[in-house]
Amino acid sequence: MPATADPAPRSRVLLVDDERLIRSGLALILRSAGDIEVVGTCEGGEAMEAVGLLRPDVVLLDIRMPDIGGLTLLPRILELPDPPHVAMLTTFDHDDYLSRALALGAGGFLLKDTEPDTLIRSVRALATGAGCLSPSVVRRLHGGLTPGPRAQEAVEAVARLTSREREVLGYIGQGLSNGEIAARMHFSVATAEDDVSAILGKIGVANRVQAAVIAERAGLLDAGTDAERLCKSRASTSAPEPRAR
Repeated sequence: MPATADPAPRSRVLLVDDERLIRSGLALILRSAGDIEVVGTCEGGEAMEAVGLLRPDVVLLDIRMPDIGGLTLLPRILELPDPPHVAMLTTFDHDDYLSRALALGAGGFLLKDTEPDTLIRSVRALATGAGCLSPSVVRRLHGGLTPGPRAQEAVEAVARLTSREREVLGYIGQGLSNGEIAARMHFSVATAEDDVSAILGKIGVANRVQAAVIAERAGLLDAGTDAERLCKSRASTSAPEPRAR
């Protein structure tokens, strides 16, 4: 009898929210995906014990909870050995919370009323370390961040990219996955993954969420921006375009 292949490992998810209804709803959606296992749900005060005991790959963490908030828990979780990937759950009550979570290393932001398919795709992306976000979250972050010289730094970072990489960064800013970027750019998913990794390194950020904020602050999501003009003016010194596979 021929040997059968081992089933692909499922992504282990922990849901942390003070509202039982939210936890139950998110768990129901995620459990409908065959490759995702909800290993636990809890309130903020139980989060650290649950992370240590259950060893999830992904934690969806409410940004505001009455007992202990997500902004307090986030750095504690990320300081653990081999920490999980963490995305913040939010209703956009306070934009400054989003900015602080980004600075603390959040791997993504999800609305509590995210569409089921989007939620599942986002968790899959988080499990790979790719991060997740929606375009509306990026714009909220941009609106709450400090303007001025830091925006110019974003423009200068983007100017180090090739024209193709700038286009890919724009798609990251729109919240597209690697597969969606590959379809838009008419190349393979592997090429999209390589481009995204190269972009993160060139602009000096750790994940897609931070890259999306750079794209927004540099103006890549708007037509005719200063970023695009500056990039064009430096085109002669840019790296050559990589070849699509």
